[in-house]
Amino acid sequence: MQSPLTILPVPVFSTLCNAAFALRREVFVWEQKVPEEEEHDSYDLTATHLAAIAEGEVVGTLRLIALPEHTKIGRVAVRQHWRGRGIAKAMMAEATRLAAAAGEHRLYLTAQSDKLGMYEKLGFVAFGPELMDGGMPHRAMRNYDRDTAALAD
Repeated sequence: MQSPLTILPVPVFSTLCNAAFALRREVFVWEQKVPEEEEHDSYDLTATHLAAIAEGEVVGTLRLIALPEHTKIGRVAVRQHWRGRGIAKAMMAEATRLAAAAGEHRLYLTAQSDKLGMYEKLGFVAFGPELMDGGMPHRAMRNYDRDTAALAD
């Protein structure tokens, strides 16, 4: 039986958000070797942070940044032994729902190049050249060209 998953927005520096920040450090800094000084930025203070919780622990996180031109989804991370269970997909669906509820249907992200397929399945389309971020190749992706309200269903 799969563990129930709860995804909710968490206030910055709350206990749950701090656990999400710790998960990001685990995934990006320790596992993927992103320089620690690049992992957090000023957007962390104003972003909407989501935490995915299963079996009493934060197993996934992402953040939404409301910008004038679009909402940027970033820092999508799932704890290693929880991957492959649809947690990132569920978090992306909730992020899309929250953005749509705020009237935003233009979503943007930069995906690690080896993760493009997951985002393509969610309706995102890569554009522009490959870029380096955190020492890893990424591609910009957006879903402006389709009805994103359908993703929120």
